[in-house]
Amino acid sequence: MYFGIIAFLFILAAFDLWVGVSNDAVNFLNSAIGSKVARFRTIVTVAAVGVFCGAVMSDGMMDIARHGIMRPEQFVFGEVMLVFLAVMVTDVVLLDIFNSLGMPTSTTVSMVFELLGATFAFSMLKMAGGSALPFGAYMNTDKALQVILAIFLSVAVAFVVGSFVQYLARLLFTFNYGKRLRWKIGIFGGVAITAIIYFMLFKGLKHLSFMTAEVKGFLDEHIFIVLGTCLVVFTLLMQLLHALKVLATAFAGNDLVNFIGVPLAGLSSFRDFAASGSTDAWSFSMDSLNASAHTQPVFLFAAGLIMVFSLARSKKAHNVVKTEVGLSRSDEGDEMFGSSRVARSLVRMGANVGTFVQRITPRPVANFVERRFAPTDMPLPDGAAYDLVRASVNLVVAALLIALGTSLKLPLSTTYVTFMVAMGSSLADRAWSRESAVFRVTGVLTVIGGWFITAGVAFTACFFVALAMRFGGVPAIVIIVGAGIYALIHSQRRFAKKQAEEEKEDDVLFHQMCRCRDPKAIGGMLLRHLSVSVAEKTAKYSDILTAATDGLFQERRRMLKQAERNLETEKMLLKSLRRRETIGLRRADAAEAVRLSTSFHLVHNSLRQIHYGLMRLCEPAKEHVDNNFSPIAPELAARYLALRDRLVALLDNTALRIRQTDTPLDIQDISDEAVQLKNDFAAFRHEVTLLLQTPGAHLVTLSLLLHVTQETEQIVKELRSLIKSVRRFRELV
Repeated sequence: MYFGIIAFLFILAAFDLWVGVSNDAVNFLNSAIGSKVARFRTIVTVAAVGVFCGAVMSDGMMDIARHGIMRPEQFVFGEVMLVFLAVMVTDVVLLDIFNSLGMPTSTTVSMVFELLGATFAFSMLKMAGGSALPFGAYMNTDKALQVILAIFLSVAVAFVVGSFVQYLARLLFTFNYGKRLRWKIGIFGGVAITAIIYFMLFKGLKHLSFMTAEVKGFLDEHIFIVLGTCLVVFTLLMQLLHALKVLATAFAGNDLVNFIGVPLAGLSSFRDFAASGSTDAWSFSMDSLNASAHTQPVFLFAAGLIMVFSLARSKKAHNVVKTEVGLSRSDEGDEMFGSSRVARSLVRMGANVGTFVQRITPRPVANFVERRFAPTDMPLPDGAAYDLVRASVNLVVAALLIALGTSLKLPLSTTYVTFMVAMGSSLADRAWSRESAVFRVTGVLTVIGGWFITAGVAFTACFFVALAMRFGGVPAIVIIVGAGIYALIHSQRRFAKKQAEEEKEDDVLFHQMCRCRDPKAIGGMLLRHLSVSVAEKTAKYSDILTAATDGLFQERRRMLKQAERNLETEKMLLKSLRRRETIGLRRADAAEAVRLSTSFHLVHNSLRQIHYGLMRLCEPAKEHVDNNFSPIAPELAARYLALRDRLVALLDNTALRIRQTDTPLDIQDISDEAVQLKNDFAAFRHEVTLLLQTPGAHLVTLSLLLHVTQETEQIVKELRSLIKSVRRFRELV
């Protein structure tokens, strides 16, 4: 049975390497991808070299899984194996969920808190069984607290250091770094890489099993010569030796323990148990895990190959990269997150602090800073989110912090460090404008909230999984492992389907507008974008109107709830659409933008009014059906639905006509039909009003019908305004 558990551990380790690298790829790819320093294939190739080297050199970090959390001398072989198995199953499923959501989470935090949860479960069982030992005898609370504090303190440290270094770097280089100050760039790169080499070579590599005493002695005796040579060489060859590969090495050396440290600890436990000759897994003490790990190079080599393959092939890695690059980009674009009350308060507080600092800063100093931060006409590569100065700062600062943690044998969260460095540098670089700050802060808070959720979920889930395995025995183990693998496979299929839908719906035209350098070409691109988006919204509103009114007259509560959910979704999409198209309009020629502005905003105002009309129609209809009130009289319902069907046909026809941008927009027949339909709704509304005055009339149902009719009549009016504004916009372009 335990041989089977070892096999399961290594199978899960392979899955864990795949999903873990998919999430942690954001840690060392985002700066290179965000700055478009090279093609994606080139970036992945260089990163793969660093990942592989870091994996092969990561033996010194494996002790965390062995005795960093638990005190193995107080546990027996059977308990330790269940702890390791529970950790691996929970870890694979949890990381895959975050990957599918596109949220960068911490493999370090998940591993540490899963070990805490499983160890806590068995510690509680021992104490409940009458053990006289205190709780601290079972868990390495000092080391666990040190690890947890290092992880969470790295959030604040990374943000502050990233902000400070980026501020200094921008003062030094300005945004016009490409035309001058090349010697400063060389020195900056030389110092940065030399510092990283110091931590990785003189601190981290000393723990490797194949480092001989002679080599260590040579490094200690000639440290200044080696560092001085590195400084000169790396200063001269800065453009050839990009810091990307160093960060990838630091990542792999720090995070490989999160992926294979537990299975290797399980294998070591199995070997010790087998070598002892013992036959009772529940009496053999595991004090051997207190010894330092000596990992065979073949395991590190195989793990490196899997990590490299995952890095190159995983689409979820690309999905996670989008989140950090989107939150740290310099220009405006389609924001990934909305606003929140906390974010609005923080932005307001930050603005007040900024105003105070600006007021007390001497004018000459303020003028100097403003000149250094003045925007430049130096274009970014197509699709780049920020320039090479910020990308270098992100990589260097994150690499230094991670390498420092690795040298101290602290499993820092590379996710936390790199993400917060990127956020701090983007803030210092003035990438968060007044218009985008609240969305960026909301995004950062969402990601950080996800990290804390990771810790709680990892601890709780692994706690119960460990208990289920302990009391359920072999059947529970087989079921839980099988369920975990099934969940992973099902998630991969669901993600592939979702990815295909997102690629189909991707706003390619908007990205083309953002990359276009010719302002005179923007008008035609915006016209195509506006035509397609208005047509899609009109068709969607037609479907929602049908669902809401059918749900009312057929008393189908589920249909009304779905219509209400669709309206909430459309509200956010409409807000995002208006922002994207406004950004496109701002990139147009100034004279053309002013000429198009009125009709453009009238189009969006009409879309919003139609949306509000549907919301005002749907809400009382749902309340009526929820309360199980009397249905509207069939003859009145039939008359309304006949008019509604005409409106639905008009909406569909309008969507079809607007979508055709290659032909002149002839709206006379649509406008005439809208006028006639509005008059017919007005006549029907008048009849319902008269019925309300009839003695004995059903007040609730007739009042609702009157309200629904009024809102539908208003939708017809706004539809007529919409098509007129679209035609006007098209004529001006």
